[in-house]
Amino acid sequence: MKIDIVRQIGATNRRVAARDHEGRPARVVIATRTYGTAIEDLWDAITSPRRIPRWFLPVSGELRLGGRYKLEGNASGEITRCEPPRLLDLTWEAGGQVSWVKVRLSSQSGGTRLEVEHLAFVADDLWEQYGPGAVGVGWDMMLVGLDRHLSTGASIDPKEAAEWPTSDDGRAFVRGSSEEWARASIAAGTLEAAANAAAGRTTALYTGEPPVENKA
Repeated sequence: MKIDIVRQIGATNRRVAARDHEGRPARVVIATRTYGTAIEDLWDAITSPRRIPRWFLPVSGELRLGGRYKLEGNASGEITRCEPPRLLDLTWEAGGQVSWVKVRLSSQSGGTRLEVEHLAFVADDLWEQYGPGAVGVGWDMMLVGLDRHLSTGASIDPKEAAEWPTSDDGRAFVRGSSEEWARASIAAGTLEAAANAAAGRTTALYTGEPPVENKA
């Protein structure tokens, strides 16, 4: 899968936050991007069981308010809010853990703004090890797949997508995405050396390369 890596990384705005949820401290990663399509088309792309597999993963279940979904080989959960074509909330259940995803769409001049917020309870040692990129890089790759689908109509081969992070382009994208999430983490108050070291470990996690520790 060939992409313009610099353009794709630069197209997304990233933020990191801390927030209380259900009386407990939680971590939040937020990715925002604008696509050159109408809000109705973008809503259909992210909610239609016919279109989701074209840019993300095969999906099954009842894609309606109160229904449960399952992404093949990934997460499952429940749709807790659904207000077409602007608001979608769901639980994200993976690895025995539950986290929460909110999707917000808004019409912009010449396109539609998409905001994805992922909130999770994360142990301090795990956050220090990988930072926001552990989740954020995955969402960045998802947003790239969505852009490719919307701009070309092409479908993604799940096997190709799974192997892409270990390709030359994939490694470059993961490295750049990890670095941008480190910058977002620094902006949220993380020490620069700690954020950069976590980004190196996140890059290694996705690409299989040995981590490069940034001591700066």
